[in-house]
Amino acid sequence: MEIGIDTFVETIPDVRTGVTISHGERLRQVVEEIVLADKVGLDIFGVGEHHRKEFGDSATAVVLAAAAAMTTRIRLTSSVTVLSAADPVRLFQQFATLDGISNGRAEIIAGRGSMDDAFPLFGYDLKDYEELFEEKLELLLKLRNSEMVTWKGGHRPAFTNLGVYPRPVQDPLPIWLGSGGNAESVIRAGLLGLPLVLAIIGGSPLQFAPLVPLYKKAAMQAGHDASKLKVAVHSSGFVAESTSLAVDKYFPPTQASFNYFGKDRGWGQYSRASFDAASSLEGALYVGDPDTVVNKIVHMYKHLGFSRFFLHLPVGTMPHEDVMKAIELLGTEVAPRVREEVVKLEAEGRIILNT
Repeated sequence: MEIGIDTFVETIPDVRTGVTISHGERLRQVVEEIVLADKVGLDIFGVGEHHRKEFGDSATAVVLAAAAAMTTRIRLTSSVTVLSAADPVRLFQQFATLDGISNGRAEIIAGRGSMDDAFPLFGYDLKDYEELFEEKLELLLKLRNSEMVTWKGGHRPAFTNLGVYPRPVQDPLPIWLGSGGNAESVIRAGLLGLPLVLAIIGGSPLQFAPLVPLYKKAAMQAGHDASKLKVAVHSSGFVAESTSLAVDKYFPPTQASFNYFGKDRGWGQYSRASFDAASSLEGALYVGDPDTVVNKIVHMYKHLGFSRFFLHLPVGTMPHEDVMKAIELLGTEVAPRVREEVVKLEAEGRIILNT
């Protein structure tokens, strides 16, 4: 079981002070957070990708590379790369470079993203949404699997028998597919034999349980060894010394963030009742003291059988010292106990293996 963090480098107004942190300051904070995550024994840190003023994560590989030179063991990944609006050649070069700097710790999680801000910025039409993703994923995998590549597609200039450099330390460079729970995307990951990340940001995580056997069935039908394929989950949350303290610190910025972005999406007002429901054992938020968060991760593991857990932190803008303390608790108290419980469950045969 791998435990880690991912972030979107959010820079919306602080709900307590009304002050908006600068992109530069938040980026420097994120590098410090990655360094701490490495120090306290977390396995993976992911940085998302957005292209609007409320986020500072438009150049994911650059952020991760800054942290790579200051860390020794933690894996570094995009979370997610908006592949439909990216140039796969440049993307591969950036993460191969990151892989070299980190000595083999880079990964890519490719997905569509939940916002469409990248499409007009890079000159793509949303009507080509599906075609762009499929074509660019095909090229990215070709670049990963072969040093010399010939390519012809509908959305990028063709090239013949050209090498793409640098080559990564890892062979092959890990590429995961991110999914918000769409059955088609889950099946695609299985058919390609790629590891899968499920973004579980609402409702009950148990609703995602049928997707895991669907994914593995598709993998087996395509001739892949489903037992070797990994499934990760991504959900938001916060850890503090007590559950009451975690709720007091985490609810206000979470409510502010949901209401801020909800204006563009037609969402209703985010209430304390919604937060409490999501924080329950069957909900999608992992908020509380270490005991609470451990119990919830283990509970979901029993039903989903994932091998990696991302805690998305923070939601909205939170004091840097609170985020650092949550990372410390996740690494020193939550992660070791979750790993111990997983070993016990597997030894006792009490895990639902979704094959």
